[in-house]
Amino acid sequence: MGFLLRREEVLNIEQLQSMLDDSPVRAAQAILIAAKEGVVDAQALLGQILLQGRGIARDEALALRWFQIAAQGGHLMARNMAGRCLEHGWGCAADEAAAAREYRMAAEAGLDWGQYNYANLLATGRGVAEDPLHALALYLQAAEQGHAKSMNLLGRYLEEGQFCPRDLDAAVHWYRRSAEGGDFRGQFSYAAVLADRGQIETTLAWLRKALSGGNLKFLRTAHKALAAASDPQVRAMADAYLQRADSLC
Repeated sequence: MGFLLRREEVLNIEQLQSMLDDSPVRAAQAILIAAKEGVVDAQALLGQILLQGRGIARDEALALRWFQIAAQGGHLMARNMAGRCLEHGWGCAADEAAAAREYRMAAEAGLDWGQYNYANLLATGRGVAEDPLHALALYLQAAEQGHAKSMNLLGRYLEEGQFCPRDLDAAVHWYRRSAEGGDFRGQFSYAAVLADRGQIETTLAWLRKALSGGNLKFLRTAHKALAAASDPQVRAMADAYLQRADSLC
């Protein structure tokens, strides 16, 4: 059976996003209609669901194409996502230099995710000349906009005194904000400084949060760090991290 869709539903991106939770296949059809009608937000959303295979057959190459179309229409997150595709080879040959160009344009337009992703390439010299000072400045810009992952990395620069004066209080401030913002790496970083300060119960609470949200690579790295912890309660968390990592394999 077909379906009827009011025009305002086709053109209202908030409705389309809400529909994804209730009826992803129907939502995908509606998003496709809106994207073809030139709705830039729908074009970006179509790229995302094609990348995920949500309500529609997964097609990374087509996802990249729709991200590029939306980016040409001025959609900054779509430009950032085009960069992600180019960086990781999703639907195309990996091209870090091309990814850097997309990220740079998004960053210069003020997008926090563009600033974060471009900073990552600058910090490591991938696809662009290595420039850690520029990377630090971009992490700061993104952090000030509320970007949780950038907050954690900014905290690391400040804690270690890399390319800036060492400021542990400022580092703790950014780690806390990152943790509260939901970044699992920020939660782990914040837990680490709390452990150093002897606040073990609070440390354990943040470690549990990081455990529930962490990916496989993070969990394995965190397991090694926890196994070397001096406090026995913190050290005991290492087994939970390893078990969680094994469950994701």
